[in-house]
Amino acid sequence: MMFAAWARVVHGHRWLVLAGSLALLVLSLVSIRQGGILSSESGTSDQFQSQQATNLIRTDTRGQEAKGGSSFILILRSHDRTASDPGFQAEVQRAVSPLQHDPRVSSVVVPFSQAAEARASMTSKDQHAVLVRVYVRDGVDRAASYVSQLQHAAQAQAPDLQVQSSGQVPVVHSLQSTLESDLTRGEMISLPVTLILLLLVFGTVIAAGLPLGVGLLTIAGGIGATLALSHATDVSQYALNIVTLVGLGVSIDYSLFIVSRYREELRRTHDSAQALQTALATAGRAVTFSGMTVAAGLGALLFFPGTYLTSMGLAGMLVVLVAVVYALTFLPALLAILGSRVERLCIPLRRDRSEGGIWDWIAKTVMRRPVLALVPTLALLLIAGAPFLHIRLASAGLEQLPPGSATRASYETLTRDFPNQTGTTFQVVVRYPDGDPLSSARVGQLYDLSRRLGAIHGVSAVQGPVDLAPNIDRAGYQQLYARPRSQLPPEVQQALGDSVGSHIVVLTAVTPDASTSDGARQILSQIRSQQVPGGDVLVTGETAIDQDLVDFVLDHVPVAVGFVIATTLVILFLLTGSVLLPVKAVLSNLVSISASFGALVWIFQDGHLSSQLGFTPQSIDPAVPVLLFATVFGLSMDYEVLLVTRIQEVYRATGDNARAVATGLARSGRLITAAAAIMVVVFLAFATSQIVLIKAIGLGLSLAILLDATLIRALVVPSVMRLLGAANWWAPGPLRWVHDRLSGRSIA
Repeated sequence: MMFAAWARVVHGHRWLVLAGSLALLVLSLVSIRQGGILSSESGTSDQFQSQQATNLIRTDTRGQEAKGGSSFILILRSHDRTASDPGFQAEVQRAVSPLQHDPRVSSVVVPFSQAAEARASMTSKDQHAVLVRVYVRDGVDRAASYVSQLQHAAQAQAPDLQVQSSGQVPVVHSLQSTLESDLTRGEMISLPVTLILLLLVFGTVIAAGLPLGVGLLTIAGGIGATLALSHATDVSQYALNIVTLVGLGVSIDYSLFIVSRYREELRRTHDSAQALQTALATAGRAVTFSGMTVAAGLGALLFFPGTYLTSMGLAGMLVVLVAVVYALTFLPALLAILGSRVERLCIPLRRDRSEGGIWDWIAKTVMRRPVLALVPTLALLLIAGAPFLHIRLASAGLEQLPPGSATRASYETLTRDFPNQTGTTFQVVVRYPDGDPLSSARVGQLYDLSRRLGAIHGVSAVQGPVDLAPNIDRAGYQQLYARPRSQLPPEVQQALGDSVGSHIVVLTAVTPDASTSDGARQILSQIRSQQVPGGDVLVTGETAIDQDLVDFVLDHVPVAVGFVIATTLVILFLLTGSVLLPVKAVLSNLVSISASFGALVWIFQDGHLSSQLGFTPQSIDPAVPVLLFATVFGLSMDYEVLLVTRIQEVYRATGDNARAVATGLARSGRLITAAAAIMVVVFLAFATSQIVLIKAIGLGLSLAILLDATLIRALVVPSVMRLLGAANWWAPGPLRWVHDRLSGRSIA
């Protein structure tokens, strides 16, 4: 067999294989040292109307952010002076002086040089704080790397003022720094706890250290590959957390399976070469097929092109590939080198456990009463999944940051003290394909459109070139824009530069409603229903982007889920040769995933445990259920593959289905428990993240694996297999022939 042959190659060339593995590690470290570029973009495709509108604004107007730059807000507060005090104004000017001379800054807008209306909107309600808008030449991701430097420079020049920053650039900076600290904390928690669990499972320091070593190599390889990928395509800033989370979990699980089987065979045969052959022919084969199912699950994310889910799927597939490669090269090479020395450095006070115990009792009980084990368990899982029926999807906003973060505090200051500067905006782009957007007739159309937008319930204001002053009517605007642009007043020319291009005009509607609220979504729907003769109406803004992303995800979910299910059915058929077992595996997976989804909604959307876990209840980010499904569907197959292959071994030897199921469960149950416990520890460590999206993913994965390794593998799977009897291993003649030819073995 292929895996036994590979074991002989590794055993005979152990040092060469080990050197090759270490060479791969060196390449990974080189890539990590070179670094990469991670994107903060929320994940928008050019298929989105909101992205099309954004692209038009960037290419067709001359606004300062339209040409690839970005901006943020500084809030400067004096506790004893007001904005009208010359001393306060002088301090503000002194604070922004280093920014005005910084080559990274294109311009700084202070309130004191603005018209009365703009100046009032940039002054707080209590008159003790002002806003300064800073325009920088770089996009959001690059600007986030130095926004804190600019803030500190302003603070240093005006120590008597309180200086805060707000806007997308500071939010991205806060997210990036928090994600980095979360990643470090997750590793610092998971690695030592994992080592303790491995010591308890194996009982020897050497054996326990092997899976941990493979895990560290896998993390390095996954991070290196992801950073290298970031030079070729956009990679989400969340990707490294997903790589570490998934990579550490699967690599330790795979190593656990192989090392456990090797030690078992070594005790039986006392022959290292034979033990390695059997271990790779059984556990190694299972690991390969398990890696294929995990990669297939993560492959579902590739069906969301143009979004950050694609890069996360690619990164996840890369780290799973790395985990399988190290599990089949580095690990067996070390086992071949160590031989029986893998049993050295035993820990005291550990009893050697037989195959009996709790798992033997569970197996025999389920075989006697399969219906009693199956029906209540399924009912419990379906009840747990019920909250998923009222899930509300919305992109994560500022609420995903911890309540005590400086960025959230700045936004709360902005909302409280500058109500005219907050709220949700809808950028309504009217595109005229033939140009001439300010002809007399079109100015009239735009005027009418602006008034219709202002009449929509919930819209508090409309801004644009036909909303400059309340005393100008429709005819007045037509008369105004009949003049050459060079003869218009300077403030009108500025307004046109930011909102009028050669083919487009941009109107901005404002609402006090939150961007993900039902009210904002209703406003969006009404705006998108508007029509303009000879032109197209496109809408962008936070609500539009969020709604487009949610709609995009929902539209693509059926194809992604269908791909994962179809691929999993094929892979499991190739592994087992059975038609019914893959179907059973898929259905049981869907039940356990729905239960974890229900728990996710109950906790994060409904707000249960919010005070204990330290987050603000909020809608579920559309990425979370997609990522969980893609990841869990594959990971849960680890235990399916391990359990079913053990059962199949016994069935081939005895032909007795009930005995095979009971024996397979008794032999693999303890290993499944250990593997699940380690994976849950890894995921819970990352659930300590201060970012709600990562916290939700970590907790969701923990719950899913816990349910899968206990209720599904201990009760649902064996009870169904007991009820199916010999039908478990049935396949139509043609499919049996295909399986036997491809796998080189018969199912029975």
